[in-house]
Amino acid sequence: MNKDQVKGTVEKVKGKANEAVGRATNNPARELKGDVQQEVGQTRKDVGDMKEAVKDSQKRKH
Repeated sequence: MNKDQVKGTVEKVKGKANEAVGRATNNPARELKGDVQQEVGQTRKDVGDMKEAVKDSQKRKH
């Protein structure tokens, strides 16, 4: 697991928390912020996943 995967997962969790708080407090702006954080986190995690896949494929070639 690389730092992009970890940071992406953390960002997704923070986004879920913000979304839940936004819903509970009827705060659409905070809910939207949570949605955006989740998307950013997923994108960063996907980048980390790709980096790991490249690293793994390079190890297999050697």
